[in-house]
Amino acid sequence: MKKKFFLIVLWTIFTGTLVIVGQEKIPTASFETENHDFGMVKESDGLASFKFVFTNTGGSPLILKNVTASCGCTTPNWSKDPVLPGANGYITVSYNPQGRPGKFEKQITITSNADPETQLLFIKGEVIPKPPTVEEQYPNNIDGLRLKAFEFDMGSVAMNKKATKTMEVYNHTEKPIKATFIGVPKYLKIKIVPEIIKPKEKANILVEYDASLRKDWGSVRDYISVKINDSINAANRKIPVIATIKEDFSQLSKEQIKNAPKIIFNNTNFDFGTVKSGEKVEHSFVFKNEGKSNLIIRKLSPSCGCTVASLKSNTIIPGDSTSVDIVFNSTGRNGLQKKQVSVISNDPGNPEVTLRINGSIK
Repeated sequence: MKKKFFLIVLWTIFTGTLVIVGQEKIPTASFETENHDFGMVKESDGLASFKFVFTNTGGSPLILKNVTASCGCTTPNWSKDPVLPGANGYITVSYNPQGRPGKFEKQITITSNADPETQLLFIKGEVIPKPPTVEEQYPNNIDGLRLKAFEFDMGSVAMNKKATKTMEVYNHTEKPIKATFIGVPKYLKIKIVPEIIKPKEKANILVEYDASLRKDWGSVRDYISVKINDSINAANRKIPVIATIKEDFSQLSKEQIKNAPKIIFNNTNFDFGTVKSGEKVEHSFVFKNEGKSNLIIRKLSPSCGCTVASLKSNTIIPGDSTSVDIVFNSTGRNGLQKKQVSVISNDPGNPEVTLRINGSIK
């Protein structure tokens, strides 16, 4: 009995020793920290880097097989040689803040022959965006006068109303600039304040658009020439002024809306299939006035000079039908074609209808 007990104790000691020895031979990466907060990082300072240091607290050399980041903006670099027991290794993580303002949190995955085989590191911080350059703030240039946008979009303007728009500009030269505008139609008023812009200073271009004087409908566009210090700019660049002129139905009473015209098309899409280049495609979009007063077609507006739209009469009495006749000239064109015609009317429920013509040219 005593001999049996002795053998059990001896076996327990022997097997326990084997386990301990085996554990001691497994490499282990013990990091000083597994998380790093960069805090506030300036975008203009470039890469932000941190070295994660670890000690191999195991009993055999530690080999880092691979280190990957959760984002292409994060680049890891690490110890390529085996790290001996008791020695230190490193993983340097660099974060690129370029074009990435705001907070960030990234994960780095480590694969090695250690126990455990996979370990995670984490970085975080917040990128302070770099101040925009003059070119970035004012991307459009007319002989040193830089503009935030190269067009004035007046948006939707009611036919009987005026709209105003302001654009900030900047004198990017070393001399004063006097900017004047030529070719301004009577329905536009444009001025710059101050009239003389000092070097490296700002000004505002003010535009007033009077739709009642424009006497047009739908999407309209004008081009205004700019004279800098009494000279037309070398490239003769002009500033577009665009607007969408709509009828003002806001003042109509419930009774007027009830008795208003109503435009109803049989179909608003036409696929002409495949035609040879040079052929003309013709189609009639039939519509009816299902309202209680005269329907007036204000304007037909094709999206392309290759498309002509017409109708027999601009006024359609209640109950009558007519058509918008479309002719598309395919000369000089090939491949898939998508054209459209806007039909603008005095129907308060559907003041603009888009007709679409699609097909291919071979």
